[in-house]
Formats: sequence, structure tokens, C-alpha cells
Amino acid sequence: MSAALLEGRGLVKRYGDVAAVDGVDLTIRVGERVGLVGESGSGKSTLGRLLVRLEDVDAGSVRWNGDDITARKARALLPFRRAAQVVFQDPASALHPRLDVMALVAEGLIIHDLHPGRHEARVRELLAEVGLDEGVLHRRPHELSGGQKQRVGIARALAVEPRFLLLDEPVSALDVSIQAQIVNLLARLAQERQLTQLFVAHDLHVVRHLCERVCVMFKGRIVEEGPTEAVFAAPSHPYTKALWEAVPVADPSRRRRVLPVMKEGDVVDGGCRYRARCHEASARCAEQVPVLVDVDGGDRRVACHAR
Repeated sequence: MSAALLEGRGLVKRYGDVAAVDGVDLTIRVGERVGLVGESGSGKSTLGRLLVRLEDVDAGSVRWNGDDITARKARALLPFRRAAQVVFQDPASALHPRLDVMALVAEGLIIHDLHPGRHEARVRELLAEVGLDEGVLHRRPHELSGGQKQRVGIARALAVEPRFLLLDEPVSALDVSIQAQIVNLLARLAQERQLTQLFVAHDLHVVRHLCERVCVMFKGRIVEEGPTEAVFAAPSHPYTKALWEAVPVADPSRRRRVLPVMKEGDVVDGGCRYRARCHEASARCAEQVPVLVDVDGGDRRVACHAR
């Protein structure tokens, strides 16, 4: 088993009275492609931002290559900023509208003093790597399609030669045909550059295609994790089952389960937060918070009293 590259321990992030992330442990090992899934509001994007220090944690710690970086600020974080890059969900808002592609991609080279004297040549190489020709070099974001913008975002992230990429729903704002191209590009880059990736998504099919391991979040907590194929082939937690059953299918004769709508009061502190939806809930679920325990010989972990 490879060494841990990025670790979160006991991570907590609150916004007012809402715990977006509530005591989460997550380890991402060198070379892994990990999927983080869950419905909107589950806390998956917030967890990703905590791990790459885009937001400060309220409690817990973040470790990079074994070093605690939780309290580091500004210049002390600069080596980590180069090593861990982000590809954002909305490429339009992630790119400065007044800068052209050359300036956008070269910015990281300038900040980290990489490839001095050959920035333009290096930008051209990066654009070719992500499938863009030189014709976009002096265009601004509003002159690009959605897929082109996301490719520029990926090239910008790759420019500083990172070891880790946080991919925060990088295809959800794109047309379906473009989504497949970007997913295949990310898979190729992971292999060619030996990149470790955390792929935040709500599209389970994309995660199944791209990731080796998956973590399922519900209301700020990880409720199941394990090898992607094993988890989706035989989901253990009731929430994972419901998510997978709700994935759209092409055959209209095959009905999928629809997730029940939760009222604001359905999620309460104490006990299992999923119990208002769960057909397997018992009295214990209202009294005791389930913790992740090993199943299947330790290959998978599930937080459910019924397991």
C-alpha cells in the first residue's frame, strides 16, 4: 500500500449552526484517484476545500506528506499551493475575465519561478497537452466555449507541476458530450503524470469510471467508503443504496428509486442523521451516532447500526 499523501483528521467546519463537515477522517494515498459523492448540501465540496486549505478548519488537522499544515499561512503554504491544485466546477467564474489564455496559464509559472525565459513556449505545450490549439492563446474567457474554458483551467492547474488535484465537480457545468471528453482527459493525465486526485461529484457513473476508491457523504459525515466497484456493485449503507438506485438509466421501463425530500427538521443532532429517510432505522439510530467500522475484511468501512 502506498504512503499517505493528504490526510484530514477530525475535520469540522461550521457555518452558523450548520456543520457542513462534522468530524471527518479521510486519507488519500500517493497515486490514488478517490471519488467523493453525495447529494447537494452533503458537505463534499467543503471537505475538499478544507483539505487543500482554501478554507480554515474549525477543528481537526490537515497533513501533507506527514507534515501538519493546518495552521500554516501565506508564504509558509506556498510549497503546498504548488503541489496541490484545484480545478473548479464553473470554469467561467474560475478564470479572470480580463486576462487572455496566455496570461491565465502563465500566472503560476511566474509566481513559482518555473521555466524562466520560456513561458510562452511552456504555455503552448500545456495547451497541446489538454487538447487546445494555439488559436486560443490570446483569447479571453468570454471568447471560449465551456469545454475550452475547462481545458484552460486544467492547463493552469498543471502548469506548476502539482502532485495532487482537487477536481470539484469539473464536468457538471458542461454539455454531456463535452463531459466525456474532459473525464477521459483527466483519466489520461492521472496516468501520464502520476497525479493523485480527489474527484468531487454527484454523477456516480463518472466516479465509477474515473476513481479507484469512493467515499459517500451525507450531511457532513462519511457514511461509507471502499473500492469503487465493490461499493457500487453491492452498496452497504442505505443511503449509498438510495443514491445508486436514483441514478438515471436509459431504459424507461426500469424505474429508479427517488430519494425522499427532507424537511429542515429531519436532520437533527444526535444519533444517525439519515434515520428520517431510512427504512431500517431502529431506536438505537436515534440514540447513538454510527461510526465507520471495517467490513469485508477491512477493505470497506460503513457507518450504520444495521450492518
